Amino acid sequence: MRESVQDVDEVVALASALIRIDTTNTGEPSGTRGERLAAEYVAERLEDAGYETTYVESGAPGRGNVIARLPGADRDRGALLVHSHLDVVPAEPSEWSVHPFSGEVSGGYVWGRGAVDMKHMAAMSLAVARRFRRDGVVPPRDLVFAYLADEEAGGVNGAGWLVQHRPELFDGVTEAISEVGGFSLTVGDGVRAYLVETAEKGVGWLRLHTRGTPGHGSLLHTDNAVARLAAAVTRLDAHEFPLMLTPPVRDFLAGVSDLTGVPFDEGDDPAKILGRLGSVARMIGATLRDTANVTMFSAGYKDNVVPSTASAIFDCRLLPDREEAFLREVDAVVGPGVEREWKSMPSVSTSFDGTLVDAMTAAIIAEDPDARLLPYMLSAGTDAKAFQRLGIRHLGFAPLRLPPDLDFTALFHGIDERVPVDGLLFGARVLDRFLRMC
Repeated sequence: MRESVQDVDEVVALASALIRIDTTNTGEPSGTRGERLAAEYVAERLEDAGYETTYVESGAPGRGNVIARLPGADRDRGALLVHSHLDVVPAEPSEWSVHPFSGEVSGGYVWGRGAVDMKHMAAMSLAVARRFRRDGVVPPRDLVFAYLADEEAGGVNGAGWLVQHRPELFDGVTEAISEVGGFSLTVGDGVRAYLVETAEKGVGWLRLHTRGTPGHGSLLHTDNAVARLAAAVTRLDAHEFPLMLTPPVRDFLAGVSDLTGVPFDEGDDPAKILGRLGSVARMIGATLRDTANVTMFSAGYKDNVVPSTASAIFDCRLLPDREEAFLREVDAVVGPGVEREWKSMPSVSTSFDGTLVDAMTAAIIAEDPDARLLPYMLSAGTDAKAFQRLGIRHLGFAPLRLPPDLDFTALFHGIDERVPVDGLLFGARVLDRFLRMC
């Protein structure tokens, strides 16, 4: 099965059109825009093909979500959720080679904020959903297509809100696929491994506070809140949490060892394997241990006043079942005189087996016969964290065949974000095959 020229043009056109809708999500209501426009655009495309859609806004106006269901041959079988988020992180146009919301198609790429994270998957699933409805395709099981708001700020007004307030939209769903999986990694002698996300780290936001004695900046100060916080931040930034091999990471490293011929022994330094992975080593390396990266620092209000308070925020990513141990370690590192606030979302994990994985493998192999699929753990978080509250099993599978020299992981939230046109077309073909046999 190959795509027609019309289908090829459509998936590229859809990706470009979605990128041109500025759906920037700053995490603050005043800086967030475009989600309603993008959701309405998706709903119109689905309705044009014959779907009945449900458009839902959360309690916050403009936070649009769209859901549509395609009945399958076996209505008693658990449905498959195919979800994408429509919001993107901010982009500064002056830093880019092209305008980040141009959706420009040039040099073999579709350019713009969200091309990788994750409007390419939204475009592929939308193109396949439209084709199935137009052609009268009946998939093996119900397919639920969801296009969601607010993932980049934790899904409070997207997946999280829907799970809490509109769970009936996902009745019968037992499994789901979404972002950051199914992309290729070239290893060994040109062998392409396609990484399927079977787990993702937990997410935690850590805020540190210090208090001190305020006063004039010209005086001696031994109780300076800013200095105390800076010292604590420096200690935590330099701290290395213990290395731990979880099952998905162990399976991934063993698979890479098999493909490259580089021996993998759990007692050895995993860096020997990571060194063969190129740019993706940063992401895989981050799944070997907990991480805590300072992202914001706030203190003071005038250059000659020592303030009474200071605060810093850390983005923390935790391995499964590590939260209590992680917080004990943080407390020991930052030391006395530092207050801590903490909120978190849990890790996600499933096994790399079953009929869904078999269908993924068959769909990839049909387009890339020498390919190999490997499980891996994502160092970041996705809307899977919300959907697992409904008991839905999640796998990251947004297929893309990538050029060997493309620094794919750097494109997530990066400058000049872009997706290869050939990879997008490949992904649409694979997704079509997969959903016909899932």
